[in-house]
Parts: sequence; structure tokens; C-alpha cells
Amino acid sequence: MRVGLLGLGRIGAFHAATLAAHPGVDELVVSDADGGRAAEVAARLGARVGDAFDSDAVVVATPTATHAELLTHACAKGVPVFCEKPVASGVRDTLRVLDAVRRSGTLVHIGFQRRFDAGYAAARKALAAGELGTLHRVHLLTADPRPPDPGYIPMSGGIYRDCHIHDFDILRWVTGGEAETVYATGSNRGEAFFAEAGDVDTSAALLTMDDGTLVTLQGSRYNGAGYDVRMELAGTQGTWAVGLDPRVPLTSTEGLQPPGEPWPDFAARFEPAYVAELGAFLGAARGETESPCTVEDALAALYLAEAAELSRREGRPVRVTEVIV
Repeated sequence: MRVGLLGLGRIGAFHAATLAAHPGVDELVVSDADGGRAAEVAARLGARVGDAFDSDAVVVATPTATHAELLTHACAKGVPVFCEKPVASGVRDTLRVLDAVRRSGTLVHIGFQRRFDAGYAAARKALAAGELGTLHRVHLLTADPRPPDPGYIPMSGGIYRDCHIHDFDILRWVTGGEAETVYATGSNRGEAFFAEAGDVDTSAALLTMDDGTLVTLQGSRYNGAGYDVRMELAGTQGTWAVGLDPRVPLTSTEGLQPPGEPWPDFAARFEPAYVAELGAFLGAARGETESPCTVEDALAALYLAEAAELSRREGRPVRVTEVIV
């Protein structure tokens, strides 16, 4: 099949290499606002520069502000499309895309790669099989070793929408439950550009699920030890941890030191998951499977991020129903 790819930044270039090596891709067509970058990637991977929508399927890895229009365009053309999160910059544009998807019936797969990580998948399976007993609490952590470029922060949507939306999605996917309330906070201990953008560089939240399960969440843009993403699920019969691998950036005072070098960033930590999610999208585009991550899923995670951001700003618990449009 011919696959088009729009956007050749860091994650886009990674996706381009994955698609070029995939046995189901006969031709890769790339496009980027920087024509020189597109030509360089195309030459290196044996792809060609052209109209990405003149393809059997499209992968969108452009900046967030472009997602809604590109997704509605894909729906108008009836071309299956994979899009990096988020669907759009806000709830109303996400709903507009959802309406286009429902009216057109076009396959739209949103990129939440943690669903394709072996650890999260194993925890989901174990919980569903009853191996943990009754779930009582969950802990989520996403910590970057260094902050993004200062110019990115003002358009990122804030740490809860930009970073923790992955935690909110994987919480729903692993547990199969929905959060009812969110109580979030944050602080700024680093560079001033976070506060100047109305954002925080350190985050924490408490969520209460619809069955009473308590969920704690933490995040940081300054985890100097290395990239650290984990999930802990504790039930009446067992406790499972995701991400507690030989490269977890922890120092144990009891001497249980992980033997490997810490993960440097998200691309290295989740490389197999990124490859797997594109393979799943191509399978869905060929009609072999259904999309494992829909616009509805992305909207549900966005609602949790919106509730967290409202809670942080107003300093109070927020019911998720308050932000649902």
C-alpha cells in the first residue's frame, strides 16, 4: 500500500523510518513545511516528496494546531488516517473532528503509544483476569529528564494536556474504568518560561474512579536521573508495576540498583510501542482489524486533562462532568 506522512520533526522522522521498513508499505510519500527536510528524509529512506493524501493511508505528525483541519480533510477524502495526539487544541475542535469521523465513517487512529507497550498490555490482561483481585489504588508517573524547548510551552496546552494526557488514556485503557473527580495542583521550581505561559513544571493529582478506586499521579519536567514513566496497580491479591525495568532511573538505598543506563527520552523508552502502533494502524487501514484508539478515546482523555487543568487553576476538586460539552 502507498502511505503518506505529513510532518518530519522528531517523531515524524521516526515514523518515516518505521514506515519505510514496514513490509506492508510499497511506497512512502512524505511532506513537510520545510521542503529541504522533506527532500533529505525522502532521499535517505527511498521515499518521495509529494501529496501525502494521494495515498491509501495517511500518518499525521505535524504540530497540534494543524491536526483538526488535516483530520477533517482526511475524512472528506475518505482516507484512513493515523494522527499523533492530540486530536485538536481544544474540546470544541475535537468534537468537530469527531462529528466528521462519524458522518464519513473514516478510520481515524489517535497515537497513544502506551497501549502498545508490552508492560501496560500485560497489566491490563492481569487485572481483567482477576490476578490482582479487587483494584484499590493506582499510581501514575511521567517524568521528563529535561524540559522541552521554551518556545513549545506556550502552545503545548500545559502539562496536563500535553504530558499527562498519556497517563489519563492509559488509566482508562488498563483499568476499563472512568474517573469521576480530579484534584490537581502544580508548582514551578525551574525556568520562568513555564510560569510565564501559565503552566507548571511539577505536577500532582488525585483522581477518584467511578468504582471508588483512588488514583495518584505525579509529573516533572526536570527528572535529571532520566526518563521515568511508570504505573502501579494495587489490589486485594497482588500489586503490579509497569516500567520498573532494568533502566528505571532510581537509586535504591538498600542496594537494589537497576543495572542498565537510564532511559534518555520517550523515543527510546517506547520505540517498540511506536512501531507496533503503526503496524496496528496499517492493519486497520487494510480492514483487517478495528482501530484500537479512536477519537472517542482521545476525547475522554482530553476531558480528564481539562478537569485537571481547571482544578489546578481554581484549587478545588473538579467533577469531570463539569468540563464535558
